[in-house]
Amino acid sequence: MGDGYEGGAAGRGGAGGVLGAAELFDGVGLDYERAFGRLPAQLAAVEWLAGRLPAGARVLDVGSGTGRPVAALLAAAGCEVTGIDVSRTMVELARAQVPGARFEQVDVRDHTPPEEGYDAVCAFFPLLMMDREDQVLAVRRMASWLVPGGLLVSATVPADVEGLEITWMGRRARVSSFSAEAYLGLLREEGGLEVLHHELSVFTPEVEGGEPEEHLFCYARRGAGAGG
Repeated sequence: MGDGYEGGAAGRGGAGGVLGAAELFDGVGLDYERAFGRLPAQLAAVEWLAGRLPAGARVLDVGSGTGRPVAALLAAAGCEVTGIDVSRTMVELARAQVPGARFEQVDVRDHTPPEEGYDAVCAFFPLLMMDREDQVLAVRRMASWLVPGGLLVSATVPADVEGLEITWMGRRARVSSFSAEAYLGLLREEGGLEVLHHELSVFTPEVEGGEPEEHLFCYARRGAGAGG
């Protein structure tokens, strides 16, 4: 299982030395940005998204981490950005580093969206520390928050695993994921989204001992006639 997921969205803790997302990312802090802040496929995805959004577009960054690069780039492009993360440390860093965006310490499963919804949602690797059932629910929730025609840009580490214990940046965590085919099906069938583009890429974290890992990036759109 790869290392590359941004910030934390799943805050439920573990047992036996296995950390929940909040504890894990509180400990990682800026080391995450140093290792994963220049991920080419992620930068390309944010550029693609920013080029399709009007000034003032409402964007949610799920698992916003340190705020860089995603929230920072979108705020600089003129978007109204809200970042959510379960890690207090990450939220504090993001508020300091990206004053042009708004950040909340909250789990995606507990977030209350604005009444008007979002023009776009970014979800770069935030669901991996949830079990599969909660990942499905999170995808449904994020898709439902989009306005008709709204965009979901997301990424995951594709793997057919459930509750796999790993060591990540020197810390123990438990992760679950779906194969690439199953994740695309999740977006279409559970999220009701049209997948516009998807690609597999390989990235080696910029950290001592970093190993290449496979990522799946997806661009998807909610139908123009979608209901609430």
